[in-house]
Amino acid sequence: MGIEQIIFALSLSGCILCAIMYVVFGQVTVRKLRKNPKTKNALGSELASGWDILNVAKALALPTSWSKKFENSPLAFMYANSSLILKHTNKLDRFLGALFFWLWLVSGSAMIFLVVLKYIGAFPE
Repeated sequence: MGIEQIIFALSLSGCILCAIMYVVFGQVTVRKLRKNPKTKNALGSELASGWDILNVAKALALPTSWSKKFENSPLAFMYANSSLILKHTNKLDRFLGALFFWLWLVSGSAMIFLVVLKYIGAFPE
């Protein structure tokens, strides 16, 4: 088994686990935040259905200083309000959000990296 297959297998495993975490995090945390009138409009803009799940996960996973920079930018309407989200979540919600976000970021980046390496011919045929 070559390095290409190992990277692909790990990335695919991460993507499958990430898909499961997406559903779990959406049902456990984001559903609760959507029902709360205080946080209902603080989940960020939805570019596609379910995008608010990624917004909330990013607000829980990134450092507060980074989130504040996003929230003070001209595109602030696209990002979830991290201070309000943190106030209305517990430790399990924060853990699930951070785990989901970083797994999504790493597995997706690994897949893109694998495609780029394959395109430039880094793997022998």
